[in-house]
Amino acid sequence: MKKMKYVLVTGGVVSGLGKGVTASSIGLLLKACGLRVTSIKIDPYLNSDAGTMSPFEHGEVFVLDDGGEVDLDLGNYERFLDVKLTRDNNITTGKIYQYVLDKERRGDYLGKTVQVVPHITDAIQEWIERVAMIPVDGKEGPPDVCVIELGGTIGDIESMPFIEALGQFSYCVGAGNFCLIHVSLVPVLNVVGEQKTKPTQHSVRGLRGLGLTPNILACRSTTALDENVKEKLSQFCHVSAENIITLYDVPNIWHIPLLLRDQKAHEAIFKVLNLLGTAKEPSLKEWTARAEICDTLHEPVRVALVGKYTGLSDSYLSVLKALLHASVACRKKLVVDWIAASDLEDVTETENLDAYKAAWKLLKGADAVLVPGGFGDRGVQGKILAAKYARENGIPFLGICLGMQIAVIEYARSVLGLKDANSTEFDSNTRNPCVIFMPEGSKTHMGGTMRLGSRRTYFQVMDCKSVKLYGNRRFIDERHRHRYEVNPDMVAHLENAGLSFTGKDETGCRMEIVELHDHPYYIGAQFHPEFKSRPGKPSALFLGLIAAACGQLDAVLQGCESREKVSCDIGNCLNSNKKVYQKNVNGYATKPANIIGDAAIYSYCNGVHS
Repeated sequence: MKKMKYVLVTGGVVSGLGKGVTASSIGLLLKACGLRVTSIKIDPYLNSDAGTMSPFEHGEVFVLDDGGEVDLDLGNYERFLDVKLTRDNNITTGKIYQYVLDKERRGDYLGKTVQVVPHITDAIQEWIERVAMIPVDGKEGPPDVCVIELGGTIGDIESMPFIEALGQFSYCVGAGNFCLIHVSLVPVLNVVGEQKTKPTQHSVRGLRGLGLTPNILACRSTTALDENVKEKLSQFCHVSAENIITLYDVPNIWHIPLLLRDQKAHEAIFKVLNLLGTAKEPSLKEWTARAEICDTLHEPVRVALVGKYTGLSDSYLSVLKALLHASVACRKKLVVDWIAASDLEDVTETENLDAYKAAWKLLKGADAVLVPGGFGDRGVQGKILAAKYARENGIPFLGICLGMQIAVIEYARSVLGLKDANSTEFDSNTRNPCVIFMPEGSKTHMGGTMRLGSRRTYFQVMDCKSVKLYGNRRFIDERHRHRYEVNPDMVAHLENAGLSFTGKDETGCRMEIVELHDHPYYIGAQFHPEFKSRPGKPSALFLGLIAAACGQLDAVLQGCESREKVSCDIGNCLNSNKKVYQKNVNGYATKPANIIGDAAIYSYCNGVHS
């Protein structure tokens, strides 16, 4: 039986260096070399998972198929590697301690004194070994390589048990099966313009003092490292110069795997893991083309993102990535106009007129409006105003989770004339509850009690935009994260007034997709389509939003409807896409012949999103 290979990615000097993107890029590079790759993220915080953490505190909560609420870095892993991870791929201190304490309560330790060493450290190692063997790419058998990212910064007190465990783990699996890549900062001081190595030296010294020795240094800097800087780092950090890689600033993160490839990072890893001669050269043609296309896009598409957490872009990371995937497919440069929902409200007009005017100016200048998910009543009225503006003015609109509920509330107020229509989340005593608490939800426990993970949505009609965007399928599986749902008692009234619920769950009682048929593009989804969007496989609803904003929706819908008539794999698709792109440099062809537009071909030949 072949031995599992492990690549550990740690970070030093400061947080926010991009360990997650680096780990994802390493995984992609190894996958491009023909290896099967899985990923594990270690978060040293005491929370059991990310589900109860504020987006301002930790960025978005990424949701997996199995309902796991995990760190946003697992979203990067899934997007780069195109895999489906499990909740166990995210290890937290809370999970480990809970696991050990449960064993202690059962009496598994036979009366021994339970300690950090060996019991916690053993539990960490057992967890890594178990999860590393789980296939995540849809194939049978264990992966070849497991990329492990240790969150935080070397020296953090909360990560000490993990450092100790990983030191023991590297010894247990053997030198030829463990590669440590340390991501560090090489700052450039403006005063002298010199790349300074001392922070990295100290970081590596601290890492070595804790029992881990880096095999490869990945140095973050504004520019490529000078050769003399590499030599200095090599001398003081005891890492060979060819194993020192520069991760300098690039136009978009899709270039990071290419940076690693160009600096032969895969060969350095293979040398440490005794894989030289067994793995092939990386094949990244499609990835390279996509990264280069993204750099050359100039014609903008403006999307107004009306949300609650606009102060931190990571709060909506998957939404931003899904918008980017769709924009690149439509050959448009994405411009996101961030609008704090509360700035659209009348109270802001009184208290801060400048902010009010600026927010409305951005909304009215947008090509599309997106209202993402969220919790709490702050900014709800502003989101309702944004939905109303998009509906009444024919602006393409996509509402996700709470955004869909907002669209329903707005329609009930404006069209049905129910001025006090609301969600019981915001007004528990409303006489016209359009959105209600789900019967199976818990009102006493917050963590892991929502409707989570992959759920099936069945289309109710076949002549609607969402069905066509999903390739005329009878049902779809998408990921959910919500406590409230559209009140089924209100559905008939809303549908009689022109609002169509085109997607429902298997019972027919839970509303999943809402549309306005007489609007250019007005769709709400109770699920989160952004979590399954991939580079090259944009989410169907996001692709529809961007295409509608660019005037390309008819071509995309035509392309999606023609999927069954078109037989091509990704390689053929890329070739045909190049030919079409040469003929349609400025966008879609209007002819309904076999040239139906870049985004349409891009979408259905790459599977649009399964």
